[in-house]
Amino acid sequence: MFAGTQWDAGTKPDVVIIGSGVGGGSVALKLAATGAKILIIERGEKLPNEPQNADAEAVFVENRYRTTDLYRDETGRTYRPGQYYYVGGHTKFYGTAMFRFRERDFSAVAHEDGVSPSWPVSYADLEPFYTEAEQLFGVRGKAGDDPTEPSRSASYRHEPVPHEPVIGRVAVGFARLGLHPFHMPSAIDYGPGGLCRRCGTCDAFVCRFDAKGDAETRLLRPALQHPNVSLMTGARVRRLIADEHGKQIVAAEIERAGEILKIEAPLFVLSAGAINSALILLRSADERNPNGLANSSGVVGRYLMNHHLSGLMGLMPFTVNDTRFPKTMSINDFYYGTPGDEAARGNIQMLGNIQGAMIRAAYPAMPRFLANLLARHSVDFLVMSEDTPKYESRVRPLNENGAEVIYRPGDRKAHERFVGHMRSLLNKNGFPVVLGHSFGIEAPSHQCGTVRMGDDPKQAALDALCRAHDHPNLYVVDAGFFPSSAALNPALTVAAQALRVGDHIRESWFANRHTHEISPKESNHVP
Repeated sequence: MFAGTQWDAGTKPDVVIIGSGVGGGSVALKLAATGAKILIIERGEKLPNEPQNADAEAVFVENRYRTTDLYRDETGRTYRPGQYYYVGGHTKFYGTAMFRFRERDFSAVAHEDGVSPSWPVSYADLEPFYTEAEQLFGVRGKAGDDPTEPSRSASYRHEPVPHEPVIGRVAVGFARLGLHPFHMPSAIDYGPGGLCRRCGTCDAFVCRFDAKGDAETRLLRPALQHPNVSLMTGARVRRLIADEHGKQIVAAEIERAGEILKIEAPLFVLSAGAINSALILLRSADERNPNGLANSSGVVGRYLMNHHLSGLMGLMPFTVNDTRFPKTMSINDFYYGTPGDEAARGNIQMLGNIQGAMIRAAYPAMPRFLANLLARHSVDFLVMSEDTPKYESRVRPLNENGAEVIYRPGDRKAHERFVGHMRSLLNKNGFPVVLGHSFGIEAPSHQCGTVRMGDDPKQAALDALCRAHDHPNLYVVDAGFFPSSAALNPALTVAAQALRVGDHIRESWFANRHTHEISPKESNHVP
């Protein structure tokens, strides 16, 4: 166990939350003050604070923290996916980017290679929760900087992280080209009295100083201050168990320290991540639900999306890039298309500091001296485009721990044109040589869409509040609920919807805490 109240195996929790990332952590924090007995189950352990946290060789070459599970693609090739199982989930390694989706991202949008469907919620529905999430995570930014920024009910509480000299010069160069570079919204405890030391290892690394606004520091620790909240670590949920009618979820079967345990509860929140939430539901098939739980629609595990991500290294042959925290600038001028090519669109932001070991991890044959030389003389950018949902893109269980991932990316050619446009802009902005690398499905590139939400139970697994159409006491709250991927980092949208879902659960399940019976109000029952 870890912090909070020690869970007593003889005590039945009121709520079981599976996963300690952004989704599960946000719901737990919302429910903590209800007094309900909340058990958070995390597959991993707390990340050790150790020198290897900031060692690129350990993180990228040795894959010290990556799961040893094996995934398989449709050709039969197996690989270790970029999945990290620790308290706080993937936010322990994320780059602190906290963007709001644009208003149009919640509507149906036609693409060159398909359609991104509309969401059953609007930007207006999420806006107050976006504000709440920004405050919880300590997001730093500047309202009005971004030309595509949606309407806001409140400004950022914290000033943006200032550009370091090299990034500042790059931003000025883009402005001279007629663009509108803005300060990237970043969840980091920076400034006087802050914990950030600009150590140079943030994006894709663990923060040893707790300066990163991640799910553990910003959600779990405050939730675990409540005596009714417990966290069980090292516990992998094998499946969920439904009652004899196949409707109510009655227990979670977990494996921990070589033992198989069943934990019963009246309410379950599944937040294991887009891949693993789908796998748990599919592995939970029973006589009444032969295709898996929450899957009468047949969409669970389907419509897997993964942002198109390309890294570009703008080389400065005669200048060393000594930037310590580069993720301070972003560009959205092309979020709705490049000039004359509406389909080639997306977001541009900085990558974290590229080190030689990172390059060698992707290109093992490259000599160490050359990789280090390139890293020292480059400014690194991330070009991100939306992936369209395709029924053929799917994940399904392979064995007890593995998965088969079949991925059909949408709009790839449009993304490549966007990357080409960005290359030319970098050339114009003083980078004579630009190298590129694409990140595929093997990386944790914002995977989403596998347990999609929608109003029609025949087309979606979840309703607008992430409640399973098939099971009235099951919610799925992670990026799996996304009907579309947009072209921005998903963490803040997951948090906003999870806070909204937490409000709903608190009001509909725990409004009358004087009773011992935990059940939803009749008006909120799903048939």
